[in-house]
Amino acid sequence: MRPFEYERAEDPAGAVATMVKPGSTYLAGGTNLVDLMKLGVVAPDRLVDLGGLPYRDVETFDGGGLRIGALVSNTDLARHPVVAAAYPAVSEAVLAGASGQLRNRATVGGNLLQRTRCRYFQDVTKACNKRDPGSGCDARDGEHHDLAILGASAQCIATNPSDLAVALSMVDASVQYLGPHGQAAISVHDLYRRPGDRPDLDTNLPPGSLITGVVLPDCPLAAGSRYRKVRDRASFAFAAGSIAAALDVRDGTVHDVRIAWGAVAHMPWRAWAAERALRGAPATAESFAAAADAELSGAKPLRDNGYKIPLLRNLTVELLREMTETTP
Repeated sequence: MRPFEYERAEDPAGAVATMVKPGSTYLAGGTNLVDLMKLGVVAPDRLVDLGGLPYRDVETFDGGGLRIGALVSNTDLARHPVVAAAYPAVSEAVLAGASGQLRNRATVGGNLLQRTRCRYFQDVTKACNKRDPGSGCDARDGEHHDLAILGASAQCIATNPSDLAVALSMVDASVQYLGPHGQAAISVHDLYRRPGDRPDLDTNLPPGSLITGVVLPDCPLAAGSRYRKVRDRASFAFAAGSIAAALDVRDGTVHDVRIAWGAVAHMPWRAWAAERALRGAPATAESFAAAADAELSGAKPLRDNGYKIPLLRNLTVELLREMTETTP
């Protein structure tokens, strides 16, 4: 690991101001960043420790909804009584995401900004446009069974590893940040970007921006939401495919629905086409499968990841059927 400077941020504005120095990187829980530094994937000149900043609270709003501070630990988020009751898919997603030890250390802001687990990104001897723009993408002809089938590009087929981001996409969360020009907010749908010709850019945040919190809007539908994750082995592994969903069925008809998928794209994938297909449709396995197929019609699998198409279809049908059976 290359030597680096260490600074502890005294206040949010000071943290952002420090980022104008070349080679500066924020440090929160460090559960992803430190690993990447050990691997030589990133080599910051300066770490700006955010541990002393005041973003460790979950604030509920009188009209519904809540704000989660960026430094709230994943454990505290998952176990918060309001989150577990009003947004159970968020709690389930966090609990599915890592071991207890990592959840105790990892933060909400860091979770949203974690880098891909693509093995070619993490191996500095391999060509990776995300790590080294213009070097190529060894994953396309290599081991890619767990990589993207939606929204990818010729430059990159990496997937976003965050379980939490999938659930936040389902509830239309927004991300608050402090940037060089002051406070701002961005929808979680706009936070992440498709790889295109710049896969090295994971988000649309202005350079040097500091995530300060996440806002979950009032969403009665989310009280019955669920998160389901499929992985290669029954351990704290990253997903082969996942789904966060909320469903409102009335008299056998889908009145409203929200679906987001994980581990299929460079970002959490909101299944807008599937939702449109389901609203007003019978709440049946056939309708659920047809809606999933409508979303998956744009999938472009490679040699070894085409299995994700039936996996996502079956996962969607199974979870929505279970939710239909438990709907009062």
